[in-house]
Amino acid sequence: MSKLFDLTGKVAIVTGASAGIGQGIAVSLAQAGADVVGVARSAMDETAKQVEAAGRRFLAVKADLTTTAPIADIIDQTRRWGSKIDILVNNSGIIRRADSIEFSEKDWDDVMNVNLKSAFFLTQAVAKQMFAQGKGGKIINIASMLSFQGGIRVPSYTASKSGLAGLTRLLACEWAEKGVNVNAIAPGYFATNNTQQLRDDPDRSAAILGRIPAGRWGVPADCGGAAVFLASHAADYVHGVVLPVDGGWLAR
Repeated sequence: MSKLFDLTGKVAIVTGASAGIGQGIAVSLAQAGADVVGVARSAMDETAKQVEAAGRRFLAVKADLTTTAPIADIIDQTRRWGSKIDILVNNSGIIRRADSIEFSEKDWDDVMNVNLKSAFFLTQAVAKQMFAQGKGGKIINIASMLSFQGGIRVPSYTASKSGLAGLTRLLACEWAEKGVNVNAIAPGYFATNNTQQLRDDPDRSAAILGRIPAGRWGVPADCGGAAVFLASHAADYVHGVVLPVDGGWLAR
């Protein structure tokens, strides 16, 4: 049974790997045996330390995914370092908060560019490499509770995460026969930089915690097992799923 989840010899790209959920997933993939290429705007020293402590290799690629410009270099560096690409985790994402009636075009474009546009075109570039390799691959998008719900004061974030869930299903339909599995993880309310404002607001924090059956905010490692599953042979017949990892939020 353990071989179903064994990622030994695999090469994984994880975007937004410097902290939070991206770091948690990168470390979990490494613990399952994968070598990891971390992509982020900021330093990834702590992620590298934890991946290497698990006995795997780590390559840090500094890139700003507010545009698609770095994508070719990400692919090139990964191929030269690891010779192939087996797994992609599209975790990079930003959020902007404001009432919809006052929401700016810049805040709309900035979020959509990172969360949806760059995610799609990086996925496209990785899939081309996977097709050329002829051995399939695993693509995991990081969606959100707002792939299912509307949210409050985050119009571009909700639109981008709803779009990412839709793309997950579309790409699964197109690429399943080619051996490329496209799925998504939808984290609930996690203790990360993106939720700092919510956690700092006593009323909002209490309201959120009151709805989570697990009774706590998620921590990055909570997404690790789901990522390992979707990246492994155990998920070879899983296509187009948006898997909630939410402490029971959607069940409430």
